[in-house]
Amino acid sequence: MDKKKLISRIEKFAPPETAEDWDCSGWLADTDVNEVNRVMLCLTVGENVISQAKNHNCDMIISHHPLFFVPLKWRDINIYCAHTNLDCANGGTTDVLVKSIFGNIKTEAEGFLRYVNFETDVSDFVQKLRKISPNLRYVNNLNVKNIRRIAFCAGSGSEFIKDAQKNGADAFVTGDLKFHTAFESDTVLFDIGHFESEIGVLKVFYNLFKDDVEVIYAEESSPFII
Repeated sequence: MDKKKLISRIEKFAPPETAEDWDCSGWLADTDVNEVNRVMLCLTVGENVISQAKNHNCDMIISHHPLFFVPLKWRDINIYCAHTNLDCANGGTTDVLVKSIFGNIKTEAEGFLRYVNFETDVSDFVQKLRKISPNLRYVNNLNVKNIRRIAFCAGSGSEFIKDAQKNGADAFVTGDLKFHTAFESDTVLFDIGHFESEIGVLKVFYNLFKDDVEVIYAEESSPFII
């Protein structure tokens, strides 16, 4: 499959113009190899993923996370990423996360955030989240027993907590929470981990071109050891 046609499917699903200004979504390495037969999918490109791709004779790597610097020795294989444009896309990163927890539940979308109206005990919701992330940690400074409206932002979304509060959320699910954010919060916060909250989005890439190229998932995991 021609690589430009392959990428056009991604960009139709997650238009590059919707990416944040600071983001490096798009081509990270564009070689003279145009015909793609085998693609490796990953969350993050690193030395290990590059080695895996070459060992599997992949023509291309597609990642979610961008690279702000691409080492010269990596530039002999096509590398493309869709980052914040995939995060805010309908059916993108956070929608995949919500679906993995609730199935086909109705959501409200607002930028990078998704909202679900679902009344539940905090303890019951913790058990739901632990099925996705055994290393879940959460904050409940006010000892809240029940939650009714939950905001979601896959990846590192703590900057949106106040937006979620203004939109009526009494709980927020994301990754990468910092100490002072947790310490000062009067909202129930759930940190399921950056990796765990985003890894499911690779299935979006897979579904876009699985019928035309061979797709291989990179072996990768969260860098944190608990």
